[in-house]
Amino acid sequence: MKNVRALMLAQYGGPDAVSISTLDAPLAGAGQVLVRVRAAGVNGLDWKVREGYVRDAFPLQLPAVLGIELAGIVEAVGPGVSRLREGDRVMGALGSLGAYAELVAVSEENLSLVPEALSFVEAAALPVASVAAWQSLHFAGPIHAGQRILVQGAAGGLGGFAVQFAHQAGAVVFATALESHFDYVHSLGADHVIDYQQGRFEEAIKDIDLVLDYVGGDVLDRSWAVLAENGAIVSTASPAIQASTPAGRRGLWFMNKPDAERLRLIADEVARGSLQSRIDAVVSFDDLPAAIDRNRTRPQIGKTVVDFSL
Repeated sequence: MKNVRALMLAQYGGPDAVSISTLDAPLAGAGQVLVRVRAAGVNGLDWKVREGYVRDAFPLQLPAVLGIELAGIVEAVGPGVSRLREGDRVMGALGSLGAYAELVAVSEENLSLVPEALSFVEAAALPVASVAAWQSLHFAGPIHAGQRILVQGAAGGLGGFAVQFAHQAGAVVFATALESHFDYVHSLGADHVIDYQQGRFEEAIKDIDLVLDYVGGDVLDRSWAVLAENGAIVSTASPAIQASTPAGRRGLWFMNKPDAERLRLIADEVARGSLQSRIDAVVSFDDLPAAIDRNRTRPQIGKTVVDFSL
């Protein structure tokens, strides 16, 4: 049986807990297609899973292959597959781990066709960040014009899409970012950008209807002070938010779910140029362990993507 390279997590821990190994190539099961991976997105969830930070939300049987989104070519189709065929260029979020491998069996329902105008690297940056931004924006309820929304971590892959979607909905968009990223965040549609290193955002803004917390930790703790009376915080970064939500407040933990149709619509907007998708860095598969750790330690604009051809 053919072997494929994959990035494996052997045990929870730091950078040394992951390594590149070889595995038996998978087969496409019922309702699945076998994807030859050409590129995959790097996400903050990678290092959080690696360190065991979200082990309760994402229980694993170790060793496990990391990675949650990919783009590539359909190499084979399993029984019951009707929409996709061999040779299709596809992208998608897995809804689980396993994207950092040369061949991956993926449920057909999680995959969208890649628009002709997008490369595999560009496509791999979309499935998690763009769909999670859309879903988390609407998770606490409908968005309406004039709503005051604060995006924490607005220059990242997730935050960048959230700013754009909130702006499209007619919201008044507040955002936190490094001062060096202000021009970029304003270009996405943010009305007010606060430098989180130079001041305390909770002293600069108030009466926020919705906080999108893509940072967690102390940022989440301080975000309660900016909420309007009936406001809500939706966090993708703090699984324990509901247990730590102050009395009388509304805090929601959000987990991304694959949505192939929403991804298709967003990818079409990116291909047309009506949505920005920023790629911070493109790395080789051999550099993937280090890239995951850089995601933990270095603020970035947009996404890091691993290109399997490098």
